[in-house]
Amino acid sequence: MLSLVITPGQCADCTQFEAVMEGIRVPRLTCGRPRTKPDSVSADKGYSNRRTRRYLRRRTIPHVIPEKADQAANRRKRGSAGGRPPGFDKERYKKRNVVERAINKLKNFRAVATRYDKRVYVFVGTVTLAALAIWLRS
Repeated sequence: MLSLVITPGQCADCTQFEAVMEGIRVPRLTCGRPRTKPDSVSADKGYSNRRTRRYLRRRTIPHVIPEKADQAANRRKRGSAGGRPPGFDKERYKKRNVVERAINKLKNFRAVATRYDKRVYVFVGTVTLAALAIWLRS
């Protein structure tokens, strides 16, 4: 199962990155423990920070995260002390739209988009039900 972390609306996504990554459990087709390390991670500029990159580097997970313009300018301003730019594969980044489209399909369900449910466990059930409906339609 992929990971789902419910937070208050004012909470930034990038602060929950590690919690989401730690929650990933993909069952194997054969026997054995579930996989907890993805093949790679693609994210938008909101996740372009030292903490996220350090976490992915520590777990040896390849990633495609574009660098923010102000971070790139700061790095260039520092010259050789600024370090090298992070690697970026445009072709792999283009495939990130699959995830964005899946989230948009979830948000087509009014109860998911506006979150009428007050309790977290009820909202998780609503999201799960919406995901099942999307899966059954495809």
